Amino acid sequence: MEGASDRILEAANAETPAAERPPAGAGEAGEARNAEPQGEPLLSRGAGTAQTDEPPGEGLGHHEAMENGEQGSIIEDNKTLMWSMATFHETIQSEKLHLDLGHFPRKAVQQDYCMPDVIPVRVQTDFDTFQDVAVKIERPTFRKPFLGGFKNRITGVEFHNAGSQTIPKKRPEKGTTLFCRETQTVFQKNKRQQTANPTSTQMTKVGLYVSNVTDKLITPGRYLTAEEYHKRRLEAVIVLQKYFRRWHARNLVHKLKEEKRLRLAWEAQEELRKKKEKEDKVRREHERRLNPKTKEDFELLYHALESWRQEEIERINGTLTGAERKAALCGLLEQEAQLIASIGRHKLSADEENQQKAVLHFLSKCAQPKRWKAYDGKTTEMDTPYTLRARELLEIYRSVTMNDIPQDERIDVLLTLRCTVKEHACELTKEIVELIDREVDLMSREVKECNLEGLRKRICTLFLQYIKMPEFNPEVAKILKVPPDPLKLYKNVNFCRSCENYLPSTEFPVPANSRTIGRCHLCCKLDNEARRRGSFLKYRLTLENLRKSEAGYQDDTKIVFLVQLQDLQYMIENIWGCQSALSACSDLCDLVMVRWDKQQEWSPWNTILLTKDEADAHLKLCNLQEAYEAAFIHRIKQKHIRAKKYFAQIPAMTSFLPRSDKQANAS
Repeated sequence: MEGASDRILEAANAETPAAERPPAGAGEAGEARNAEPQGEPLLSRGAGTAQTDEPPGEGLGHHEAMENGEQGSIIEDNKTLMWSMATFHETIQSEKLHLDLGHFPRKAVQQDYCMPDVIPVRVQTDFDTFQDVAVKIERPTFRKPFLGGFKNRITGVEFHNAGSQTIPKKRPEKGTTLFCRETQTVFQKNKRQQTANPTSTQMTKVGLYVSNVTDKLITPGRYLTAEEYHKRRLEAVIVLQKYFRRWHARNLVHKLKEEKRLRLAWEAQEELRKKKEKEDKVRREHERRLNPKTKEDFELLYHALESWRQEEIERINGTLTGAERKAALCGLLEQEAQLIASIGRHKLSADEENQQKAVLHFLSKCAQPKRWKAYDGKTTEMDTPYTLRARELLEIYRSVTMNDIPQDERIDVLLTLRCTVKEHACELTKEIVELIDREVDLMSREVKECNLEGLRKRICTLFLQYIKMPEFNPEVAKILKVPPDPLKLYKNVNFCRSCENYLPSTEFPVPANSRTIGRCHLCCKLDNEARRRGSFLKYRLTLENLRKSEAGYQDDTKIVFLVQLQDLQYMIENIWGCQSALSACSDLCDLVMVRWDKQQEWSPWNTILLTKDEADAHLKLCNLQEAYEAAFIHRIKQKHIRAKKYFAQIPAMTSFLPRSDKQANAS
């Protein structure tokens, strides 16, 4: 067997050209390994290692041949290269030969292996079931770092230390600082020191001449005692203090002048602002009296009429007597009646305009999309089929109520309205369709528009009635004040003894000290216009500002929302005298009510009436005992006691009184 192997090796060496033989010294060490990967090449790894591929053959074997110098020797499969007994300066070269030289080359060619991105792997999932799985190859994106290693001195093979990509486990916190910057930082300090410096001098002597051209003659001065020294230092310090105090005084005077200038400029600006606000207020009141539109405007108008009547009566009573006085009073009464009639005409036109605005506001509210805030604070809007229907009816109503439009556009609007209402068959829609046909017929006969106003108003009224029905406009059901169950109205209905009507409780003003239901809002309004003609706008604005300011504290205050307009009017007129507690300002438009002690919630016994500027300054105070005098605080406490006595009669207010006041009321 050994002889046959030698002959095969010698024949292969004889037939193999020298150019095809691997050169000597290709690596420090080489090793040939038998592998049959079904035709796939093997990747060559490590220095001095050669790997070749050999296609499988049936019944054929292979051998590894080693060439040692010029003599070839065969190493068995179960032996390593150390058996070659090569010396240090010799080169080991390995070759693979195949016995079937007709089909396969005698010498395998070494090829570089490139692994694909995805390789198929067969996995056994069951006893006799296999599955092909595609495995993705992850290639390293960096060069493998060298972490050290060792080298086999005999074979020359290098072994590198392996590294891991696993994230190291985090050490638990022990609560104490193990590493700090102070222990790892070196602080250096430079310090000067006076060292001894030996010197030498040279004097003129016999045999040596030293020039005295550059010498200086120093004569001693007057001796300065310690007292004289300290006195001179004190005089110098005094001079420095003089100059510093002069500089400081100049800066202080300059600062005071600048503050004075800014203060005067601010006062002038505030004076102009107040003057402008007063002019704007007078202008707005004049405009509201000339063109009244709201209930407050007509209250101001009736109040001005009553003030004028009182002034005229005083003038007539002071200047005229007898028959002349009666005649003047009769003339005054006629003028008053004419003015009341003029106010009534303005009121009718304003009511009509306000009613139209209220209708459009009602329809616009029905057509609004659904809105809600998302988690990020943005507002989201969504249209539903009901809101789209309400918006369509709103656009049609606006088109129908428009005036001074061409005849062709008016006919198109009427036809659109006819198609819309014709979707539902009922008596109301039939009447609307008949009126639309009648207007189209009259317009075709060229009837004047002034003669069609009544017909058009009737169409608008019926169409508005059509819109307010939930059967035709489902979105309107959420806004109508009429409850779906009429029986609920009987639980909250009161009788007005003035107009003799049954009205809901919301139509009755209920003061905090009242024990019975009085007249409704409409009767109170008519009585005010006929007799007293007072204006409650200023008190209403004061109450609104008070509630708005208390809502800003966000401390769940309740008393301010229980106080009604009549209660606030009583407090301002009877307790506080319609003037500021500090400056005695009597302009109700500039007066506000704030907390006396801002740490407690507002109540009639914890309030003070001040101007707006005084209120801002009062709320900035931290200690009232230090800010105000004892006499002023005593006067405010007396007003609070009067307010407690008045509101102690109200059952709803007794629960908010202090405990001592409750016991006094009970006794």
